[in-house]
Amino acid sequence: MSLSVPRRALTRGVVLLTSVLTAVAGLTTLSSPAEAANRVTPRHFTGYGFDQCKTPTQAEMDAWLYSSPYFAVGVYIAGDNRACGDAVQTELTPEWISTQLRNGWRVLPITVGPQAPCYVNPKKKDRIANDPARDYAAARAEGRLEARDTGARARALGIAEGSTLWYDIEAFDVDNEVCRESTLHFLSAWTRTLHKRDYVSGLYASAARGMNALDDARVSRPRHYAMPDQIWVAEWVKEDDYRRPPTTNPPSLYSGYLRDDGWFPGGRMRQYRGGHDETYGGVRINIDTNYLDLGRGTRPGKVGRTCKGVRIDFPTYRRLRLGHKGAQVKALQCLMQRKGLYEGKLTYRYTKRTQRAVRTYNRAQGLTTNGVATATTWTAALSSGGSPVVKIGSGGAAVRRVQRAVNAATGAGLVVDGIFGPATTRAVRGYQKQVGLRRTGVVAPDTWLRFQAGDV
Repeated sequence: MSLSVPRRALTRGVVLLTSVLTAVAGLTTLSSPAEAANRVTPRHFTGYGFDQCKTPTQAEMDAWLYSSPYFAVGVYIAGDNRACGDAVQTELTPEWISTQLRNGWRVLPITVGPQAPCYVNPKKKDRIANDPARDYAAARAEGRLEARDTGARARALGIAEGSTLWYDIEAFDVDNEVCRESTLHFLSAWTRTLHKRDYVSGLYASAARGMNALDDARVSRPRHYAMPDQIWVAEWVKEDDYRRPPTTNPPSLYSGYLRDDGWFPGGRMRQYRGGHDETYGGVRINIDTNYLDLGRGTRPGKVGRTCKGVRIDFPTYRRLRLGHKGAQVKALQCLMQRKGLYEGKLTYRYTKRTQRAVRTYNRAQGLTTNGVATATTWTAALSSGGSPVVKIGSGGAAVRRVQRAVNAATGAGLVVDGIFGPATTRAVRGYQKQVGLRRTGVVAPDTWLRFQAGDV
């Protein structure tokens, strides 16, 4: 993450509040309905995200939605030290925010305001007040001001209460006592003020030159500072690990610079690679990459209703015909019953009634109409339903349908748990290769179409 554009610390109060009201004025009429329509972000999520200086266009976001492993995006909404400030953030609107949330993205709003007094970069002049007087009162006042600014901008963009707002503190000399304490007091005031505005407080900082000082203060002076609710740790992996795709084994959220008990589980994310280009769907973006495990993590959701007491989750699905017996026969009858094609008691026997239901279903789907339940029949029936984009980090009923369909089409042997993890990603890629699609590992409209057509 990067910084730019200075602002004087001790005189900015009136100027900042005026500029916030001016910037927000054009959005005010949209802010209330936009916020009401949006969900809390990121809330509960385990998966991958990226951040980029300038907010991507909608076309770029759509290309990455359908092709990339990422399902969280960092955007710079506030702070005079942003490298990409208001003048270039033309895409960042309430409509942009609501569209991404509706499409399933988790949005990570970032503020880059004044930095630590001892932050070393002559081009970046905006600093936290380096004054210990009255228990660092000046730094605390600045922290409150930045939180009010960020909260106002977040509301104007439709970012719902309960969402996490992130403050970016770049690496600084943590051994400089006054500098360190000024920064900690600033961040404490930032957190307290966000809480009063019903937002969750997040902090981005270097593991070695920022986050370690925060963790030391958490343990040694637990009542002296308000700690952020969630932390975003900048700790990059070795260059050799860059060759590993982000859907294999996730980077560790433990750090040698932090104690294991702080913000864990559910309160950490890690930026594990700095600025580099990645291309998905023909769109190249320069990004930082991140792994998140926030809140309660990705949830599997409730198991959808099928037929009472009938198991429909299997690692593979048999080819069934008249006279066959077993649990999968009953599962098939259940699926046909849910589609209004099978009447009567569910049994373990493939009867003529079952055969008629399967023949009718196959005919309606444009499949072979011989009354035999093939891999094609199973794949189409098990994937039937809505078609949201799901990928690594997704959870819920749609993921279960994908897992069942992949098992039917390829014999993948997935555990049907409602969590789209690395194993499901690999299995989806295998299916995509099998039916001639691009091997994205993302279940977008093209893959849903093939599932629901029964292609194997």
